[in-house]
Amino acid sequence: MRTLFIGNSHTYFNDMPKMFMDICRDNGIDMQVTMLTKGGEGLDYHADNQQTRFNILYGNYDYIILQHVAHPMGEMSVLEEAADKIMTWVRRSKSKACFFMTWTEKENESFQSEMARRYRYLADKHQCLLAPVGEKWWEYIHEHPEDELYADDGRHASEKGSRLAAQTIFESLGIQKK
Repeated sequence: MRTLFIGNSHTYFNDMPKMFMDICRDNGIDMQVTMLTKGGEGLDYHADNQQTRFNILYGNYDYIILQHVAHPMGEMSVLEEAADKIMTWVRRSKSKACFFMTWTEKENESFQSEMARRYRYLADKHQCLLAPVGEKWWEYIHEHPEDELYADDGRHASEKGSRLAAQTIFESLGIQKK
């Protein structure tokens, strides 16, 4: 199986796609991963990138994970337009798309509900999967305040945070052994 991760530093920090691949292998699933990421950029960057288009259309991926810029998230209209464009390619490729809901900055938990609303809207609009990482993130923090999910900058994931993201994405895809 093959998975393409499209995003930014929230995807590539701690090599989270490799963590996802390791979780797959631990569950008896042979998974190859590729990532197209650029720090600080959102799906609008990827929607205008020919490498992204080519990989989606011709990469023969089973799953495509889509992650938008998180801090700040920016205007919904920019996100929606980019997602619409990317999803036209995904539909042509016959891959399954999954939006990767990110988490807010450490001191901005109140924005998580808006972030979740935006990702849920896009997943519903495009009838695709959603990995509610941001919601799981805050649930985990409330249940385990002694653990640190954030890196020192208060925005990116610690190794434990990246592991939570990888596990949530794995569970959201519902991958079964072939």
